Amino acid sequence: MKKLISIDEAVNMIHDGMTIMVGGFLGCKNPFRMIDALIEKGVKDITLIANDTAFPEIGLGKLIVNKQIKRLITSHIGTNKETGNQMNAGELEVELVPQGTLAERIRAGGAGLGGILTPTGLGTVVEEGKEIIEVDGKKYLLEKPLKADIALIVGKKVDKKGNIQYNKATRNFNPLMATAAETVIVEADEIVEVGEIDQDNVMTPGIFVDYIVGGAK
Repeated sequence: MKKLISIDEAVNMIHDGMTIMVGGFLGCKNPFRMIDALIEKGVKDITLIANDTAFPEIGLGKLIVNKQIKRLITSHIGTNKETGNQMNAGELEVELVPQGTLAERIRAGGAGLGGILTPTGLGTVVEEGKEIIEVDGKKYLLEKPLKADIALIVGKKVDKKGNIQYNKATRNFNPLMATAAETVIVEADEIVEVGEIDQDNVMTPGIFVDYIVGGAK
């Protein structure tokens, strides 16, 4: 299967009402080019799973400002006032998830687990509507796995089979999300030939990656 595609081809796979995961942390290594293409296409009613919504003028924040997100599963929204405005106005459904729990729920989705047990959130609004399970005399919340139709992630260097090398803090949510979606599209800073990435530096094997955009394309 040909993995190298154009950004237009990638965005045409994303339709109204889909659930998408997007890597990055406060705009650090959001897939900026694909986000801009989604804005141009006008895809709407998206359920978005992401650590945060960045800033109004950066990365994922622009999708919020453009009102293309219907439901948001995230850790915090404080850096993008438009997210809070839409939530308070009832225009955007927001599920706030502690950051470690969000990462573990995505990992569970990718690993095929039925969920995770965590004490984080007990006795707070986080536990509302969730099952509490006791293990060895301690109580835990059952947090269910998260999966998506499509994951949009970013790699510093990606070879033509989809093996990904990340750069420093861009290891954030990108590797986890690469395991937890039906279709995974990586936006590459640089596309190289197979063998040009030291195998010790490959953090996401190409078996998880369906399509590659960016680089010189």
